[in-house]
Amino acid sequence: MKILYAIQGTGNGHLSRAAEILPHLQNHGEVDIFVSGCNSELNLPYLVKYRNRGISFCSGKRGGINYWESMIQFRPFHFMRDVFNFPVEKYDLILNDFEPVTAWACRLKHRQCIGMGHQASFLSEKTPRPLKRNNFSEKLLVHFAPVCEYVGFHFCRYDHLIYTPVIKKSIRESEVLKRDHFTVYLPAYADNFLIKILNRVDEVSWEIFSKSCYRRQQFKNVTLFPVTAEGFNKSMISCDGVLCGAGFETPAEAMFLKKKLMVILMKGQYEQACNGAALNKMGVKTLRSFDTSCHHEVLEWIQSSSH
Repeated sequence: MKILYAIQGTGNGHLSRAAEILPHLQNHGEVDIFVSGCNSELNLPYLVKYRNRGISFCSGKRGGINYWESMIQFRPFHFMRDVFNFPVEKYDLILNDFEPVTAWACRLKHRQCIGMGHQASFLSEKTPRPLKRNNFSEKLLVHFAPVCEYVGFHFCRYDHLIYTPVIKKSIRESEVLKRDHFTVYLPAYADNFLIKILNRVDEVSWEIFSKSCYRRQQFKNVTLFPVTAEGFNKSMISCDGVLCGAGFETPAEAMFLKKKLMVILMKGQYEQACNGAALNKMGVKTLRSFDTSCHHEVLEWIQSSSH
């Protein structure tokens, strides 16, 4: 059986999950990998047959999406050409993790495409949403990468086709430690902005993982690290708590490790608003924004006994 596994390459979560799923797919057939998007720091440890610009959303520096940069990077005519030309008819099974080129190629050529990922979970009405729904964003979750059937992943089994997170082996089999530091991954904020805030919370040490950092740097109680899978995993496994965005993989791994968790919602990112609503119900501290005025809330979270 010939299998196409199409993966969204924006962010690190999709590729991290794919690395765990791929060995199981390879037990059932010949797997070709398609990755679109260009904003991930992780390399997939498998041969990628197809790479594509696709559609990527670029992070800003103050907690939101840089829409201008995202529009500059989008090439609509190239996208349409790639949709028309991609040979989805060569495959017996097409699995799609929120990847638009192959999803629309399947729609155009009347081929079945099965969604398999976190965004697929939002095809169920039972998945948590914020109190105020965004109708445009709801439609975007459905039509950005349209699929015929789906298997979703979320923090809990909200519906019969939604499963709990795929936790990578390096986390599952780790020896959990606590070494008096907090791990930070907030790629939508500039390094100097985060350092300024966390220097004020000097009761603890902070380890920030940054896309724009290329070597370890020290700023009083804050240490800046480049993003690597091994370095980030090591920091998170041994930390007291995790401060991150309201994405999916990192909060899921932090909760699996039973770490104290605080999430910051990314401005204008509806999926994170939905994740925040789910995490809030689970007792996780969530903030709508992050600035110097959050100093007391962060300190209160650090000193709290709850996860």
